[in-house]
Amino acid sequence: MEYRSFLIKYAEIGTKGKNRYLFEDALIKQMKRALKNVDGQFVITKESGRIYVETEGEYDYDDAVDALRRVFGIVWICPMVQFEDKDYENIKKQVVAYMDEVYPDKNLTFKVNTRRGDKSYPHKSEEINRDLGEVILNAFPEMKVDVHHPDVLLHVEVRRKVNVYSLMIPGAGGMPVGTNGKAMLLLSGGIDSPVAGWMIAKRGVKIDAVYFHAPPYTSERAKQKVVDLAKLVARYSGPIALHIVNFTDIQLYIYEKCPHEELTIIMRRYMMRIAEQIANDTGCIGLITGESIGQVASQTMQSLLCTNDACTLPVYRPLIGFDKQEIVDISEKIDTYETSVLPYEDCCTIFVAKHPVTKPNLNVIRKSERNLEEKIDQMVEEAIRTKEVVWCD
Repeated sequence: MEYRSFLIKYAEIGTKGKNRYLFEDALIKQMKRALKNVDGQFVITKESGRIYVETEGEYDYDDAVDALRRVFGIVWICPMVQFEDKDYENIKKQVVAYMDEVYPDKNLTFKVNTRRGDKSYPHKSEEINRDLGEVILNAFPEMKVDVHHPDVLLHVEVRRKVNVYSLMIPGAGGMPVGTNGKAMLLLSGGIDSPVAGWMIAKRGVKIDAVYFHAPPYTSERAKQKVVDLAKLVARYSGPIALHIVNFTDIQLYIYEKCPHEELTIIMRRYMMRIAEQIANDTGCIGLITGESIGQVASQTMQSLLCTNDACTLPVYRPLIGFDKQEIVDISEKIDTYETSVLPYEDCCTIFVAKHPVTKPNLNVIRKSERNLEEKIDQMVEEAIRTKEVVWCD
């Protein structure tokens, strides 16, 4: 069947009371963004509790569905037949035609589920269920009714128009991007941070990102890998401003002046400071990292305490209780895994101490950082001033 319309279903948005329209409008905005690169013309409309996508002329069905599946806030995408003539006999005729075309193999069970949004309609839901079930059975005797576990659950909605659908394609869920503020993602070339950004964006947060580049120790391929990851996340989150900071001089200075077993923690603290300053300059009200407790030396509870001490903005760690396989599973789901495992090192994987401290003492770390006082402020200022910004969409 060539579907000309889609019913878009949401979940959490329906709990927003008088503010629900704001979330619906944000969802529609993200849907338009997602569909702009799909072949075809699309018109998005809404009525009470419903959002519709209607197509005009030829369009790419598969690409349209794929685009909508990446929009946070959508729970179900329902390709449907929609018609204006609510004459009872016409509804029966349309339903039989739908079942005939969508299900060429008639050896199946079904159930009709009617919702009568138009309360002035003279036939009640139970009556419609019964009568439509009867005409389907008369048209296709090999079909059977199963009200508990049907092969096909046929939905019929009598509203301003009549909506008929049975396919329900799962969406990304969550909340529309842009409804819960903006945060800065510390993005590396690894598996974890793209997943963390995706998870926070799923809660409606607009994200930008910062990447710490260390040429010549990290290559242009490593930088391009991170740009590619940002673009993959942006398919869900919308455009991402990726701030690329040259971290080489700061990293070498820390290596020269600080105990090597503390290198990772001190380096991480300066990343947080720089990310926070860029966040403040760009209207972000939080930082996002891909840290998970105990995964590496810099992610023990003591290490995270030291990292948090370096900034004042809240730090969101959506992966904090995940094990590695759980993170990998999500990265495969959102198509970042294959890019993340490309063998191009980033600055987090060079200058690694043979025996990094796993239970750093905050007072000791602060004391070690005093060795940097002569130059570090100017170096941080210069790194921020000379950063490169790449727009990823």
